[in-house]
Amino acid sequence: MPRAGWKKPETERRLSDLVSVGVLTRVFPPGLVDEVIAEVGRTEQRHRSLPARVMAYFSIGMALYSEGSYEDVLGQLTDGLSWASGWRESYALPSKSAIFQARARLGAEPLKALFERVARPIGTDQTPGVWLAGRRLVAIDGMCLDVADTTANAEHFGRPGVNKGERAAFPMARVVALAECGTHAVFAAEIGPYSQSEATLAEPL
Repeated sequence: MPRAGWKKPETERRLSDLVSVGVLTRVFPPGLVDEVIAEVGRTEQRHRSLPARVMAYFSIGMALYSEGSYEDVLGQLTDGLSWASGWRESYALPSKSAIFQARARLGAEPLKALFERVARPIGTDQTPGVWLAGRRLVAIDGMCLDVADTTANAEHFGRPGVNKGERAAFPMARVVALAECGTHAVFAAEIGPYSQSEATLAEPL
């Protein structure tokens, strides 16, 4: 299923894509992903072709392969997971409807919890630009991102107005994040409706 920004992907998997998924599993180890999924009550009651762990990686993978369709992203991901496991694991690509249903089962809570468990400042005492007078330098900034054109997203996030009362093609979320200066590592973020100001969105940070 094409999505915003989709472009026709290359037909062959590249080694760099497989390595990217290998790095992904080092940053988010399978055991940690399973633990977070259990904590928020999304553990599968029976084996499925798209278990919750795979869908958590899939959701992160959509950011790595932002120009690919859902099917291509899942193909890149499952090939990468198989490669990272030394080909001990294999996955069959399901139908489009199965992907949508699996994403709906997972929900947003595991991804939010996973981010909160993993995202941290990464600068050391020797990292240039991280410290000033013994204090860690942090920057705060905001941005807006298109989200999938669904009724639920439109109701929650809203659409920005364009010319003469028309509405944008996609709902839009507003994001405010804290990043470590020197490394640009984002370690805290809040996401809200487009209509919410950056100042109020940043208050929990």
